[in-house]
Amino acid sequence: MNESSDPPTTKPPAPDLPNYILEPLDKQSPDRLDTVAAYAAKLAAWKRTEREHVATKKREENSITEAEQKELEEREISTDPTDYSDIPASGAYITVKETKPGYHYYYWQWRDGDSWKNEYIAPVNANKER
Repeated sequence: MNESSDPPTTKPPAPDLPNYILEPLDKQSPDRLDTVAAYAAKLAAWKRTEREHVATKKREENSITEAEQKELEEREISTDPTDYSDIPASGAYITVKETKPGYHYYYWQWRDGDSWKNEYIAPVNANKER
């Protein structure tokens, strides 16, 4: 028998997961574990798709308008994410955030795993420079 088809002689090391997940898995039959693995793979794929859908919808709702983009460009503020060192080249978009009442700023915004990241660009009103 070749090495790759030999049955494992020791239990595989557990991944870094909480005990409330690992302990019930240890009690399951091989067939049940195969079912759990297949479901987990499908669930992960669905969650990735859902996360992308939510990110796309948020981008559509929160992105600046063409007029706002033109105004930034007229102020010689780049709207190209590749001109910024910490901004991902894809998936990032410009949005307006109100940091406190009456103070609106342009920010890059993008999805980073399960969270959102933001980076300051400039004030919306050029007269309110920081």
